[in-house]
Amino acid sequence: MSEVAVVGLPDDKWIEAVTAFVVLRPDQSVEAAELIAHARQHLAPYKLPKQVQFVDTLPRNTAGKLLKRELRRQYA
Repeated sequence: MSEVAVVGLPDDKWIEAVTAFVVLRPDQSVEAAELIAHARQHLAPYKLPKQVQFVDTLPRNTAGKLLKRELRRQYA
């Protein structure tokens, strides 16, 4: 993986679901289930992502700071 951002997105069942946005390096591939299984070994159940979205880039401002509000806006 190159980068990961985690945000809460609106969800009918959970009200808000933990969602991971992953940018992979060009030479890598991984399944969402593999990432969640790996996270399960290190995180409490309520912190586990309910879904994983693979994206090309993560939104950033001019200073390079990650814009999580843009992820929420684009995918909500």
